[in-house]
Amino acid sequence: MNVISKRAELSGHIQVPGSKSHTIRALLFASLAEGTSHIRNPLGGADCVSSSRAVPLFGAKVDTSDPADWIVEGAGKNAHLPSDVVNVGDSGSLLYFMSPVAATFEGWSVFTGDESIRTRPVMHVVDALRQLGAEAYISRPEKNAPPLIIKGPVKPGCTVVTDGRLSQYISGIMMAASRLEGTTRIELTDPKEVPFLNMTRLWLESLGVQLEISSDYRHIAVHGPVTFKAFDRFVPSDWEAVAFPLVAALITQSEITVDNIDNSGSQGDSAIVDILKSLGGDITNDTEKNSLTVRKSRLSTAHLPGGELHVNLSGYPDAICALAVAGCFTEGTIVMEDIGVCRKKETDRIEVMQAELRKLGAEVESGDDWISVHGHSPVLEDGSRNPEFVLHGGTVESYDDHRVAMSLACLGLGLPFGESITVKNAECCAVSFPDFYDVMNKINAGFSW
Repeated sequence: MNVISKRAELSGHIQVPGSKSHTIRALLFASLAEGTSHIRNPLGGADCVSSSRAVPLFGAKVDTSDPADWIVEGAGKNAHLPSDVVNVGDSGSLLYFMSPVAATFEGWSVFTGDESIRTRPVMHVVDALRQLGAEAYISRPEKNAPPLIIKGPVKPGCTVVTDGRLSQYISGIMMAASRLEGTTRIELTDPKEVPFLNMTRLWLESLGVQLEISSDYRHIAVHGPVTFKAFDRFVPSDWEAVAFPLVAALITQSEITVDNIDNSGSQGDSAIVDILKSLGGDITNDTEKNSLTVRKSRLSTAHLPGGELHVNLSGYPDAICALAVAGCFTEGTIVMEDIGVCRKKETDRIEVMQAELRKLGAEVESGDDWISVHGHSPVLEDGSRNPEFVLHGGTVESYDDHRVAMSLACLGLGLPFGESITVKNAECCAVSFPDFYDVMNKINAGFSW
């Protein structure tokens, strides 16, 4: 499906779906728990659906017939080695979470997925599992990617030393360690995406697992074994999804309210609010109503040191796509740093965003682990049209990356009248934000296809 995006003025209230990160964790923990769990407000996106189909291989039963309340009858003490090849679809989280847990059982397990997953790196997982005493292999020696083959069980009381630049497999090892006798230690030489490790810590602690974690997350100790008890949990809204209507409102000088946001502090991507406010974004967080209100704003870096914004995104690298679009409408330069992990996501997001934004007239540069956008506000300080704003329409590729698709669709909303963007294969947004275009159209985005 190709989506056409053109100039719009947004207004009204919008609600984003539940968190993908929380939903997948909830499914995995519920599948291993004793009793029946309820996961309320789950994200019904493709990755979460893949997870709901995969975790029953541990022996659980999952009922997703009610989209507002997924019910999981956990396998508990009867949990077993995955009973079939695990197809994770396009979910890197599921791959990296479930494979270490599968290694706690005796026997062989195989993990594969779609074409995209079969390009995602797994040698760091192989190395970590071998340090834990498991056998682990990739099926294609020349390709650092699934299919991934594992023979468990891992041994209790081991220490894993790894860089931790990708957080998901570290979360997977933490989950697996909760099933092992004694203390499993994880030593990270270069931890990234720390907020996601903190999310896993909060989940484990809520289920009775004792952990010791240094403030810099370089030293993690997990004490087990713990048999999880069933739970009833409401999945908070997804901050990664909030970024898109937030940026769309700012670049179109619109006023909208995002309802039912998550103020728990469990999602690192909430930091995007402070980043956008530092650029002059008029954003109010009503912590009593759990809502964000965005008002007409002119974005600029003129008041920042050196006239540029330098932001380290190692804790929440998924913000790169939305923030790069915001940069195109900001008077000044935004430099996003420490984002090398973005080259190992669904796509190489550094390369992809640079290529597609340049097609539309943006000034973008990049390096191994950074990207910079030199932009212009569509309006001058007096509110008149800025002649240096030269972004234009065109046809862009999504590369089947949900965040790329949504960010480029939002960019089109801020273009001058008469210009439009066609985003190819835009339906991939269903991975994390089902019905994104319909939901945005309710606040007058005017997307068509």
